[in-house]
Amino acid sequence: MNPITSDPLDRSQFPVDEWALTEAEFHTATQGRTETLFSVGNGYLGMRGNFEEGHKAYAEGTFINGFHDTWQIRHAEEAYGFARVGQTIVNAPDARVIRLYVDDEPFVVADADVIEYSRRLDFRTGVLERVVEWRTPSGKRVLIRSCRLVSFTDRHLAVIDYEVTMLDSDASLLISSQILNRQDRVDEYTPAPGTGSNGSIPDPRKASGFADRVLLPRVKTVREGRYILGYRTANSGMTLAVGAEHHIETSNEWDETSQIDDDIAKQVYRIRAKAGQRTRLVKTIAYHTSSTVPTTELADRCNRTLDRIREEPIEEVFARQTAWLDDFWRRSDVQIEGHPDVQQAVRWDLFQLAQSTARTDGGGIAAKGVSGSGYGGHYFWDTEIYVLPFLTYTSPQVARNALRFRQGMLPAARERAVELNQRGALFPWRTINGLESSAYYAAGTAQYHIDADISHALSQYVAATGDVDFLARGAIDILVETARMWADLGFWRGRGGSTDPETSSFHIHGVTGPDEYTTVVNDNLFTNVMARANLRAAVRQTRAMQADDPAAFTAMVNRLDLELDEVEEWAQAAEAMHILFDADLGIHPQDAQFLEKELWDLDNTPPSKRPLLLHFHPLVIYRFQVIKQADVVLALLLQGDEFTTAEKRADFEYYDALTTGDSTLSASTQSIIAAEVGYRELALGYFLAALYVDLGDLHNNTADGIHVASTGGVWSALAFGFGGMRDYLGRFTFDPRLPEEWPSLVFHVTIRGRLLEVDLRQDRMTFTVLSSPSTSPQTPIPPAAEGAEPLELWVRGERILVGPDAPLTVALADDRPTIEGAPTTSDIEGTVRADGSVITASMPTIVSDYDDTESVVGMD
Repeated sequence: MNPITSDPLDRSQFPVDEWALTEAEFHTATQGRTETLFSVGNGYLGMRGNFEEGHKAYAEGTFINGFHDTWQIRHAEEAYGFARVGQTIVNAPDARVIRLYVDDEPFVVADADVIEYSRRLDFRTGVLERVVEWRTPSGKRVLIRSCRLVSFTDRHLAVIDYEVTMLDSDASLLISSQILNRQDRVDEYTPAPGTGSNGSIPDPRKASGFADRVLLPRVKTVREGRYILGYRTANSGMTLAVGAEHHIETSNEWDETSQIDDDIAKQVYRIRAKAGQRTRLVKTIAYHTSSTVPTTELADRCNRTLDRIREEPIEEVFARQTAWLDDFWRRSDVQIEGHPDVQQAVRWDLFQLAQSTARTDGGGIAAKGVSGSGYGGHYFWDTEIYVLPFLTYTSPQVARNALRFRQGMLPAARERAVELNQRGALFPWRTINGLESSAYYAAGTAQYHIDADISHALSQYVAATGDVDFLARGAIDILVETARMWADLGFWRGRGGSTDPETSSFHIHGVTGPDEYTTVVNDNLFTNVMARANLRAAVRQTRAMQADDPAAFTAMVNRLDLELDEVEEWAQAAEAMHILFDADLGIHPQDAQFLEKELWDLDNTPPSKRPLLLHFHPLVIYRFQVIKQADVVLALLLQGDEFTTAEKRADFEYYDALTTGDSTLSASTQSIIAAEVGYRELALGYFLAALYVDLGDLHNNTADGIHVASTGGVWSALAFGFGGMRDYLGRFTFDPRLPEEWPSLVFHVTIRGRLLEVDLRQDRMTFTVLSSPSTSPQTPIPPAAEGAEPLELWVRGERILVGPDAPLTVALADDRPTIEGAPTTSDIEGTVRADGSVITASMPTIVSDYDDTESVVGMD
């Protein structure tokens, strides 16, 4: 993603509000984007920001994390080991629908004569509120107010509070509250959205559709305004029940009717409304899903959820939501002084992280969370590399749950490794149910680095929390099985087949790194560096467990049939790992062949041909030095203690110039390393690009769902980039690079169960261990954190100890280099390789005029 220099939002439509996203004007042109931006969710259940009345939506959607159906992947040319089972998230039955008619005239926002309009997503209450004043065709004024909530405290619960008031005239109102199976039943009001950009070119970032019926009816009941519909998916066999209960409050006269069928349930109210008399409908909604429980049992669970909520005022549900968010912001808020527009965007991103992760409760974290169907609801490495850092340092229990989810995938990962002729475990590149669902292996299965990414996240979590008990209870299996895979995948090269790190080196061939514009290569730097860290972590933790917890060690050895010689083998492979370095160019080559290619001339590539993956065949792209997303630069962040300062700068300058910005995963990483090596203005530009990727729709696909990885990357850019925080094996260091335009930056991290506030100014940095640790179940305090021992930190090489309720301030000298401008391909063009050849820049000049004939692949 290319850096930006200013706020891209239309502030007449989206005014600045540091604690909310407000839409002051409705525009059909931005409807797809706002349906995503105003989604509400809790990590388990998500509801897109469609209007309750429906009609003319871009894409109606209610999504439940992990609720999917499967389908057979049909390859044009089959080969052994290709992914066989596709998995796609299902659009769950929609219980948001509340259609409104006034004197038989339907209320449709896009067509209505709207006098006043406001929609507000409040980050402190977690409530989406909309207020509209509508003038009907006959001239009557109607005030419509709705509040929508998906509960953080009860993961199965949603609430809609809907009010209608005739302001100046009596009228006949009809309110039709519905549950609608949109997945299988055609909604005549909502045409299907487009399936891709560039005409008929399929966009791989979108979800695959289903050809046949998905939800098979199993249950339908109605009793006193409560409706239950239950289904079983056609192929995956998952089950779902949804229930809705209604409570009407009004002094107007009214009557009601009910209707229920396999795919629709309706509670219809006819109200003889008097001017000034409000009609309020409270709709409580429950969703339950399972992969093993019959639908009838899920229907009972919906009834129990609704019974429990009916016993208390609905205001209590809203109060608990606010209390939950109070605790979330105490742990997670990031404050930026003097820039309310940036502050608003930061809090929107952090709120999206809560909505995508908080109540996954043992499930995965999808690339789009529960805000849309993009990527089919799949889980990628996005979770471990971009989202887990935020969770580890602010909501450790949620991070632990996400890692337990990966632990539960181990049996399938072992089977996948066998299928690819490997020992150990190989996690799927994209999946919902644990099976590989990436049909394009070159940019999917070949990304073996996902094993190391998961192991990295696990090691980071244990170092930050001290939760070694998690390892003892089975999570160490992840480290062992991934280390086995690397030891088996790699090979030794040296004299006489030696495995001595002094005389031989360890290589990994035939893999793809994070950069999906370069595939199936040898000795990809990111993969080798991360695999080395993975092997070292497995050695370190198995030896520590052997010494500190012999019982757990013995159980692990028996469970995994581990031989101690394996551990020694891992240690040798790690120390002998081949890390490429080109002394002539002074950089780490991205892979063994990368520098042999010529440069793609990005400076002269027209915007109409971006992103490259939608305009050029993969083979065309693969022949150039051109990068989709940070690869070597990401290694500089995740394993930064393995590189010198000079190496980081040289690597950043070379690869930043080659990075297209075609992926939303890059900008945050580029911002962090740009800040570290001295490109302060460029770092801010990349940060803003990551910050506004969805709010500003910078990739023209926000309508398909939130880019959750980018929101996580925003937090990392603040804490790791501008805050300069690093955590290498439990050693917490700070070397800040605050933007010159920012007076201060305040953020919070939880370390070993203690909440640390970091207050960064241009000339000083203050650390405070807050006196009252959170009692939230999201932040368990491991035994290592009990007591009042001070936290040990390092600031620019100086060791400090921060005790409870004793803020400590460290002065900061303004002695860090500042580099102007940005690296470009012209800086590289003309450079001489080691073999004497000259690196040149060009781009494909023969491009089909018919874009719909091009092939496309890749991830966001």
